[in-house]
Formats: sequence, structure tokens, C-alpha cells
Amino acid sequence: MASDATGVLDEAYQRLHETGPEYEGWLSNHGPMAAEAMARHGHADVVSPWLDGYVRRLEEFPRGSGPVGADWRAALGDPKRIADWTVFFQHETAEQPWRRVLGDWWPRLLPGSAASATHGIIRVGHAIRALLIDGDDHVHVAELAHGLAYWAARWQPYPGTDSQHAQAPDMTPAAALAAVPRLADQSGGFRDRFSRLAALPGWPAASLAGGQPEEIRAWLSGLADAAVLRYPDIAHGNPVMLVHSATAPTAILRSLPALDPELWAPSAAAAWDAAAALTAIYAPAAAVPGPRPAAVASDGAADEVFTRAVAHGDEHAIKFADTAAEVYDRTGDVAALAAALHAVDLIPRPE
Repeated sequence: MASDATGVLDEAYQRLHETGPEYEGWLSNHGPMAAEAMARHGHADVVSPWLDGYVRRLEEFPRGSGPVGADWRAALGDPKRIADWTVFFQHETAEQPWRRVLGDWWPRLLPGSAASATHGIIRVGHAIRALLIDGDDHVHVAELAHGLAYWAARWQPYPGTDSQHAQAPDMTPAAALAAVPRLADQSGGFRDRFSRLAALPGWPAASLAGGQPEEIRAWLSGLADAAVLRYPDIAHGNPVMLVHSATAPTAILRSLPALDPELWAPSAAAAWDAAAALTAIYAPAAAVPGPRPAAVASDGAADEVFTRAVAHGDEHAIKFADTAAEVYDRTGDVAALAAALHAVDLIPRPE
């Protein structure tokens, strides 16, 4: 990414760090994630005007109640401690290289990767990509601190799983996703549905087995690919929330280069938990047949699709197009771009 785009992203981060990670109760602030995606795809000139509209829905950064210290485990999953966690991680990243902080805290936070419907780990994944590509920019490091803090404050484990020790499912990603059972009662929001997973027969829906680091990376890439390619078949269940069945595994995949390979297997398991949970609680039992948007494989096709998502303006459409572009680059499958166009068609435009 060019240096001027890095500056634009830093300016965006600084604006957004004055706002809270949530608004209207517990809706996630997607500003940092969407800004990073737009800057990454050559749309740095759009970031500031897009934020002008987006920040109007956000709230001021919350006040803290006291420092997080040796009792940090008691503060995990306490959204009232978001400011305290932010101060904690700002201090940690000021005193140590960010990779060391990440290495210490990734395994502690990973079992609670359901945090805020996976938005904690998604925000961290965007921050890590920015750091890996742009270098150790101090504002980028501050964004990583904010992301880790959000993850910690909303820390929440998946029922019936153990991502701390589990590894990737022992079947192809597409087959594993196809085998995920669905909640019979898909009423209510994420928190209502999430609580029902523990009683869902067949949950979790795949057995777990080991593998070498590169095998794990390949499986995780395949999971992100499968989640994008399946999106048009299930998106009518909830076009916004099902975006995260692809973006959460992608965030973890992007983080692997910054992690010790020993953390790759539990990271892949956490990615599986995310994709499977979101599929179980939002995907309908049957696909809806009908015409779908078409995309044509050509030079610049991914850029054209991403531009469509930016013009649409919704943060989920932008993030999904970002993920779909990676899948297309990795596989050459034009269906990934068609899935992104489907999201643009289904997700309501922002008001």
C-alpha cells in the first residue's frame, strides 16, 4: 500500500479511536475494518468521506472503571471494562513489540473468539494485515490494541467446543459446512440464537484431527473459500450476519503469519467454530433457487466488484467484497466475485 494511503488509514484510525467499539447497545463499530479494506484495495480517497457519514451513528469512547492487572481473567467478557482493556493493551504494546503482545494474548483470547458475533477477532485480523503490510506504524499498533481490547471485553466461548486444544475438522471445508446442522428456532438476534447452540443435535458438526502447519493453512484457506462460495445459497437467511461466516475465518487466516505455528491448529479450530456457528444459527435449511448476479473473469474483475461494494456503501458489503477478492485471487473461481455481487444486491444500502 502506498505511503499516502497509509497516512489516510492512520487518520481514519485516529478518528475512530475517539469513538466506542459499539453503538446502540452492542452493534459493532465496523469503521476500522471497512477503512482498512478500502485503503488496501486502492480506495484511500474514499475513506474520509465514507467515515464522515459512518461516524454519525457512533458513540463516544466509554469511560473506564479501573485498571486491568493480575486479575485480568475476571475482566474477560465484561463489556463494561472495554476502556480498561484498551488502556491495558495500549500499555502492553507501548512496552513490548506488538508481535510479542499478540503471541501472549492470542491463545488467551482465542477460546472466546465468539466475542461480539466474531467482530473482536475480525477487527484484530484487519489490524494485523495492516501491520504486516505497512510495517510497525504506531497508529496501526494502536488499532491492534483497540481490537484486542474489544475482543477481551466481549470474550465469549462457543458452547460444546474447546478451541484452546482442538484442531481443524477432519473433512474438506465444503463438506464440513454442508454437514452443519441448523437451529430449528432461528428467531431473535445473535445472542438469543447463540445460546441455543448447546442443545443443537450434532453440534459441533465435525470431528477434529491434526495436521502440519501448511496443511492447516490450506484447510483454513479452503474454509474461507467455501464460506464465500456458499454465501449465495444461504444468504437469504440473513445477508448481513452470514457475511461473517467468511470474514471471521479470513481474519484468522490473515493473522497466521504473525503467530507461532503452534497456534495455527487451535486458530483453525476457532475459525471453524465461527463459520459453523454462524451457519447453524442463520443459514436456512434449503437454498432458494433463482437468478444470481454474474461476474466475468478478467483483468481487474476483483477491483470492479470491490468498487461496486464501495459505491453501495455498507460496511458488510465492503468487508465481504474484500474477502471474496482474496478467494478469487487464491482460486481463480469467478463464483467468489459473483457472491460479492450477491451481497451487494441483498444487503440494504445505508441510509
